[in-house]
Amino acid sequence: MLKVVVNSTPLIALNAVNQLSILEALYKRIIVPYGVYEEVFFKAPTNKKIDLSLFDYILIERVKNAYAKELLQTSLHKGEIEVILLAQEINADLCIIDDYLARKYASLFGLKVTGTIGVLLRAKENQLIKEIKPILNDLIKNGIYISQELYEHILTLANEN
Repeated sequence: MLKVVVNSTPLIALNAVNQLSILEALYKRIIVPYGVYEEVFFKAPTNKKIDLSLFDYILIERVKNAYAKELLQTSLHKGEIEVILLAQEINADLCIIDDYLARKYASLFGLKVTGTIGVLLRAKENQLIKEIKPILNDLIKNGIYISQELYEHILTLANEN
């Protein structure tokens, strides 16, 4: 089974459009650092809170190397730092992160990275969803920024243009 570590933004985005189950369908199990759980449950606005402990396919784990967390205090958020560290600790196969800078750091640490859009494209490839366009439109309606250029590129990749 793949070891997949997920950051808060993909969880929030997929939950906002009722597509969180795609993660289970694609990966069977996902791993979320405790810092990400804090972000999506304790610190999120009431209308965006997600209690990840209610999902049996989501494992919430703590980063073991607290010293590394302190060393990595950068412009990244706590959850993003914990995703990178936890992924290294467990030798993860994949990190799902949307933030550009966090993706760059993860890549520098030798981690394989995708984002919410990559998950949706893979879901379409695996015939878990029929179309990406309605989901993209829902993401945008729910406040997830997707530039027009990226929107069109995604539809091209999905053969929906």
